Amino acid sequence: MGDVIKVDKQKALRVFGLFIADIFTIILSVYGALVLRFNGPIETMYLQRANSIIIPILIVCYGILYAFEMYKGIWKYASIAELWNIIFSSITSTLAIIVISYITGNTLPASCYLMILAIFLLGLCGSRYSYRLIRMFRREYMGNKTREKERVLIYGAGSAGEKILREITNSTGLHKEVVCFIDDDDNKWARKIHNVRIKGGRDILKLVCKEEKIDEIIVAMPAANHKKLAEVLNACKETKCRLKRVPGYYQILNGDVHLSDLKDVEVQDLLGRDQIEVNLSEIMEYVKDKVVMVTGGGGSIGSELCRQIAASNPKQLIIVDIYENNAYDIQLELKDKYPHLNLETLIASVRNTDKVNHLFEQYHPDIVYHAAAHKHVPLMEDSPCEAVKNNVFGTLNVVRAADKYGTKRFILISTDKAVNPTNVMGATKRMCEMIVQSYNKKSNTEYVAVRFGNVLGSNGSVIPLFKKQIKAGGPVTVTHPDIIRYFMTIPEAVSLVLQAGAYAKGGEIFVLDMGEPVKIDDMARNLIKLSGYEPDIDIKIEYTGLRPGEKLYEELLMKEEGMQDTPNKLIHIGKPIELDEEKFFNQLVHLKEVAYQDSTDIRKNIKEIVDTYQPQNL
Repeated sequence: MGDVIKVDKQKALRVFGLFIADIFTIILSVYGALVLRFNGPIETMYLQRANSIIIPILIVCYGILYAFEMYKGIWKYASIAELWNIIFSSITSTLAIIVISYITGNTLPASCYLMILAIFLLGLCGSRYSYRLIRMFRREYMGNKTREKERVLIYGAGSAGEKILREITNSTGLHKEVVCFIDDDDNKWARKIHNVRIKGGRDILKLVCKEEKIDEIIVAMPAANHKKLAEVLNACKETKCRLKRVPGYYQILNGDVHLSDLKDVEVQDLLGRDQIEVNLSEIMEYVKDKVVMVTGGGGSIGSELCRQIAASNPKQLIIVDIYENNAYDIQLELKDKYPHLNLETLIASVRNTDKVNHLFEQYHPDIVYHAAAHKHVPLMEDSPCEAVKNNVFGTLNVVRAADKYGTKRFILISTDKAVNPTNVMGATKRMCEMIVQSYNKKSNTEYVAVRFGNVLGSNGSVIPLFKKQIKAGGPVTVTHPDIIRYFMTIPEAVSLVLQAGAYAKGGEIFVLDMGEPVKIDDMARNLIKLSGYEPDIDIKIEYTGLRPGEKLYEELLMKEEGMQDTPNKLIHIGKPIELDEEKFFNQLVHLKEVAYQDSTDIRKNIKEIVDTYQPQNL
């Protein structure tokens, strides 16, 4: 409240100051014009006429200035639009003075009216723009004495770059100074924007950053495609400067480019892969007006599923998660963004058969996205029985409930680690796929699985770990210099999962095209460079060896599965592998007994079920 009152007082003082300045301007324009006309003392007759009309002139001119909103603008951001307002209000006020003088019979010499216009115009400009000039003086000459400014280079001398420059220039609290521009368009080289020179193109970027002692680079290229942007960002990261970028072109179209919109450059920005597109109408059509349940709805994948489903107008969205903090966070977010969403957030474990059945009996979901799982590979190697209990039999509980209570469609979130698994986590997810495909043959529910690789920024991914290690000064730990992984952003992966669900007919294993694999070592080095350091010099990289159950590379398909296309070129279907279902479910019965006995030999039982499982220590 105190801050609001303070702001109101400041605003009132500024308006009052402009009011007083305008009184002076109006009076000066009338009497100053007469002084200039007579080149000295004013003739008595004309002085008396001016005295007679000065009060009505003040009243009318103030009305005109108010009508042109001359007391509402934030003049430190004044631009051409505000200048036009000053010009039009000056002309209108002068015409009003002419009308008043003729109506009252107190005409002035004709030449005086042009002088009145000139003085009026100069006075309004002076009162409005002097504040800005004072700020510039204080910033340039006084500010340097108190705090040294950060030197900024803007990459992209277009409309976004100009707006960022203007905002930095007009701000007193940022302590930044735009030193120069770099742009790939050679037609702009050696020219200036607001007196800031465009030095040249990408080939001189490193040299300019060194010579000008640049601290930060702002990449203002919102219209660039991902490949072009990646090329620019990769060049910028070699300068050791901090990097920020304008996020998207839509903000330029809306005129909403501000410093607050700038985001840190992330590793995914360097990959150069175009944003994955999906057919949103297909997704919305099969989710709209449906009761949708998401298990593991508080996790990184589950929460994004909830976000995108909530935007598609479901009849009801049910979030199920064992971790109350995660569930609470996504609940708050969705309630804030979608206040009319019919949302239920429930704390429950998929391992609890009775609880799962109770939820399905109560809500009768039309669609289930099963994302609940233990997914951390090394931890599951240490606790294989827990992986089996949660992943295999948790999934079996949800699959059976979906069949019993008439769920129309069931989508399992699987992983590339299910292909020729070398770890318990991957083997358990392969069993989940087998459960789904088996139940699809005997149920009215359409069961499918969606298999994809790593997602950037998910819980337990390497990037948050690398950032922590860099912040601590290193070392950054990489398991192996040659290890590679497929990567996709969380929103992209979830969008494809939703569209795969729209394609489902039952029994499919959908495989997402993850693009080209990325070396983890390269990601670590890029993150170090983005942080302004030199790998192996400022921040050391240590190779720790492959963790238990970890492969050098992941696969998305087994040889036996083959590949079928879908309408989306990034979504493929793996051909189901035949299995002896009676034998499989008998094996699951025995596996459950072994798991709940916490047997240390459970890997042998897993191997009997998943013959492609190749444990490292068996």
